[in-house]
Amino acid sequence: MTIALYLLAAVLIVVGLLGTVLPALPGIPLMFVGMVIAAWADNFVHVGPITLGILGVICALAIAADVIASLLGAKRVGASRWALVGAAIGTLAGFFFGLPGLVLGPFVGALAGELIAGGTLRRAAHVGLGTWLGLLFGTLVKVALAFMMIGIFLFKLFLPVG
Repeated sequence: MTIALYLLAAVLIVVGLLGTVLPALPGIPLMFVGMVIAAWADNFVHVGPITLGILGVICALAIAADVIASLLGAKRVGASRWALVGAAIGTLAGFFFGLPGLVLGPFVGALAGELIAGGTLRRAAHVGLGTWLGLLFGTLVKVALAFMMIGIFLFKLFLPVG
């Protein structure tokens, strides 16, 4: 049973790592669940509640970075409130349209919001691009946090207990 739990944990961590760059997968949460399963399989001897708490905080930061980064990208290019609302709605709506929706949702939402606010098509496209660049930055932050989680987890897992 322990081997099966470790295998499941490893699969979740690897799929989660892929999910940090493939927007259709909830990467960081999958990694966290895999780490919790591995810790449980080990009876929390190597990876205990404090480490899991730290990993949970990093997981929450990564989830927040995913949504906030596209909003900050839009804000940085001077987006209107409507564009920010549109970017948030586009990001959330994108989840229902798979990979294309996740990539294009924030851009289309910010573009539509800026047009509603009375901006020109050129201005709206500029805001949409800023939103998309924010999303790209958020992905880079997620990847960095994912590797931080893996480093902490592996350090604690292979650290001698004593």
